[in-house]
Amino acid sequence: MRNMIIASTSTIYGSEYLEYLTPVLSERLKGLGISEVIFIPYARPGGISHDDYSNKAGLAFAKMNITIKGIHTFENPIQAIENAQAIFTGGGNSFQLVKMLHDLELMMPLRRAIYSGVFYLGTSAGSNICGLNIRTTNDMPIVQPKSFKATGAIAYNINAHYQDPIKDDMHMGETREQRIQEFHIYNHLPVVGLREGSYININDTSEILEGPHHARVFKPNQPAIEVAPGFDFAVL
Repeated sequence: MRNMIIASTSTIYGSEYLEYLTPVLSERLKGLGISEVIFIPYARPGGISHDDYSNKAGLAFAKMNITIKGIHTFENPIQAIENAQAIFTGGGNSFQLVKMLHDLELMMPLRRAIYSGVFYLGTSAGSNICGLNIRTTNDMPIVQPKSFKATGAIAYNINAHYQDPIKDDMHMGETREQRIQEFHIYNHLPVVGLREGSYININDTSEILEGPHHARVFKPNQPAIEVAPGFDFAVL
């Protein structure tokens, strides 16, 4: 029984942190009777401290009358996950996040919590770890994790912040689509490119695309396809 929101980003242009997700989050968490969320700050965007990142998340959740507690403040982080009402993993660097989760032996407890029905919110790197591995992240490998394996909460990988080629752009590097094609030389997992403002709303066996944009789905040896809001990724 999974109960999740997997979002491409925490912040869309012109809005505050988690603002665009607040209506759906508030309704979901209120319906579940959740008053406290365990926050995993290990991705540390821009090198922000765990305390400062937790405080940033706390300000957003305070507007929903929900308390945030950073997992780094617990003496026993495994027990914190096992006892959590809800869990939020914020964005940042996926390699840094996964290294910490493996080093602290938190990846499997996190997977068990998700499959037991504990509400999970992921944004950016926190969404990347919902796939089977983080090999389709956009991040620099600033640290080397023990493994690239993630929670496997979904049967495909996420490419958060997916960007389409910009016409007449002078950038000559590979497009996001070309990078995913490189991934498919060696890997056979489907990849979902989530554009900014889009998220996957998971309730048990349904995995519905929501938000204002289509998503792009990549499979090895097949042309990429566009899927509209309302598409159920469970078919992947």
